[in-house]
Amino acid sequence: MPYDILITNAVVLPLADATTDTIAPGYVAIQGDSIAALGSMTELPADTKAHATIDGSGMLAMPGLINTHNHAAMTLFRGLADDLQLMEWLTKHIFPAEARFVNPEMVYWCSKLAAAEMIRSGTTCVADGYFHEDAAAEAFCDAGLRAVAAQGLIDFPAPGVPDPADNVAAAGRFLDRWQGRHPLLTPALFCHSPYTCGPTTITAGKALARERGVPFFIHLAESRDEIRQITTPHGETPTRHLHKLGILDPATVCVHCVWLDETDQQLLATSGAGVAACPGSNMKLASGIAPLAGLVRRGVAVGLGTDGCASNNNLDLFAEMDLAAKLQKVHALDPTVLPARRLLAMATGDGARVLGMADRIGSLTPGKKADCILIDLRQPGLSPCYSPDLLVYAAGGRDVRTVIINGRVVLRDRELLAFDQQEAMDRVNRLALKVRAPT
Repeated sequence: MPYDILITNAVVLPLADATTDTIAPGYVAIQGDSIAALGSMTELPADTKAHATIDGSGMLAMPGLINTHNHAAMTLFRGLADDLQLMEWLTKHIFPAEARFVNPEMVYWCSKLAAAEMIRSGTTCVADGYFHEDAAAEAFCDAGLRAVAAQGLIDFPAPGVPDPADNVAAAGRFLDRWQGRHPLLTPALFCHSPYTCGPTTITAGKALARERGVPFFIHLAESRDEIRQITTPHGETPTRHLHKLGILDPATVCVHCVWLDETDQQLLATSGAGVAACPGSNMKLASGIAPLAGLVRRGVAVGLGTDGCASNNNLDLFAEMDLAAKLQKVHALDPTVLPARRLLAMATGDGARVLGMADRIGSLTPGKKADCILIDLRQPGLSPCYSPDLLVYAAGGRDVRTVIINGRVVLRDRELLAFDQQEAMDRVNRLALKVRAPT
């Protein structure tokens, strides 16, 4: 039986872990939605046939990137409120804008625009958390992007949930609609933070997530203000607060984790909770530098996220790899901290671990889902390429040539195939006219 897709003559980086070597020249064979085989071209039988063959000469084939934290619909607010502290940015600009403009139409088109940006920069799976998340889930499925879509929980009136008393029940109805509905979509829950969600909401949300067997996301220890807001009323750090509530376990993803002391880091390691690090957003909001090297040393699963592009302002995970690596080195004054291959793992296999999907995605391994990207090494900025480590420090989303998700080609020669990118841009720009209009 011929393969559905056969990639030939590429530099293949399977990246099962940070020590994986390349295969060059190599091939990747795809059958249906899964990786069927890979190896050296010398091992590929001459009579191998495929319905579609992609010549990977001059390219590197690797697992698709995994964005472990995003608020995709916030493309509408890209550049709306720059150069501000986190709490001022949130309370004076973002929360009011969301109250005025967030509705299902906005979430659908703005999430679809985000999907275009992510696919074009090599992301094949995103963990998203927002309101009206049904619309985001529809957008991701229509775009052909794998997603963990989490309905937001917050203790004040929110888009789609005007009565905070209904927030957990509304999240339950979201899970009812999406569990098992689409092969690309995993539903989840997202508690905004310990300073916007009280213990009752956090524990009820986590109980629902455990009952349904879905991931649970929460912003944690993002800023010094949060440390003060939680420590004063509760008498412990935000991390110890969640630990006391019984929230931390392998199905919990803690986002940001900038302000962690040694005890906090050990609690995360012992609990098995994952961390979604967002260095670009943390830099832009001057929140600080997350202790990623310490977390990795303790065995914590750490993935990379862009956060929403209102606080970044782009969704390019190659940029996040570069920022994460360099921030850790300058913070430790040690150039050997978090080497490039570790960052490549964090953006792929480690991100899959964070999301509880390491058995399905994150590496080019026979039997796993066929989420694969081809990077064009025939670019001035990538020449010469002595090793894949160069991708961390020199590559960008612009160098991604082809993207395959679940065995389907969704980007070919830089052209999106699954949907009309221009339509999404036009729709979002029309929505932006309302944002720009004087109140």
